[in-house]
Amino acid sequence: MLLYGETIVRTRTATLGILLILAFLVSCGKGEKPAGPDSATRDAAPAPNGDAGARPARTLPIPGAAGELPPGHPPLGAPAPGGIVPPPAGSGTGGTAIRWSVPAGWVEETPSSSMRKAQYRAPGAAGDAECVVFYFGPGQGGDPASNAARWAGQFVQPDGSPSEQAMKTSRRSVGAISVLEVEVTGTYTGGMTGGMAPAADKPGSMLLGAVAQGPDANWFFKLTGPEATVKAHRAAFEEMIGSLKSGS
Repeated sequence: MLLYGETIVRTRTATLGILLILAFLVSCGKGEKPAGPDSATRDAAPAPNGDAGARPARTLPIPGAAGELPPGHPPLGAPAPGGIVPPPAGSGTGGTAIRWSVPAGWVEETPSSSMRKAQYRAPGAAGDAECVVFYFGPGQGGDPASNAARWAGQFVQPDGSPSEQAMKTSRRSVGAISVLEVEVTGTYTGGMTGGMAPAADKPGSMLLGAVAQGPDANWFFKLTGPEATVKAHRAAFEEMIGSLKSGS
């Protein structure tokens, strides 16, 4: 049997022990380091006012130096895959330009891309043809022979033979401008599409092309459409190429 005095002493001892434990826990809680900005993402919590909104979640910063891109990320400002970089501003103008006379009856249209310096529609009973003038800027676009082969590759021959073998080419000088002229017929499978799906195949088509050596880069003239329409506009196309002059 415990005496009354012993009971009081043990009770006070137990109470003191509990108080010491509580004080230790409080001191530990005050010493904790708050989470910094580099903490992992946390689940959003309801707003203090009880609204359905949530506090913005915090995320880990990208490792590495400030502004460093993740491994494998394409450079900022680079063209999209398959994309084409437009000509530098001011190129192909003034003293580096090429000018020509537009054939009568051709309808001038708004170029559909920055690489097209001009775009025309040549009407025909068999269907309209399109004439496009391409300019890619200094050092771009490739040499005349490579482009002639590429244009031929956009056609399929009825017997399956390579269109490059059926292609006709010739060279001439228009003043100081050297020109490679190209002619090919067959099923047209589509040309430059700017990353879009290629056009449907067009049997019975024809291309008349010309690569003109400009002051700072090559210029590409390409007339395509139904063979009957292109043949009807052959003289007009050749006259346009014959009218080429350097400078604006």
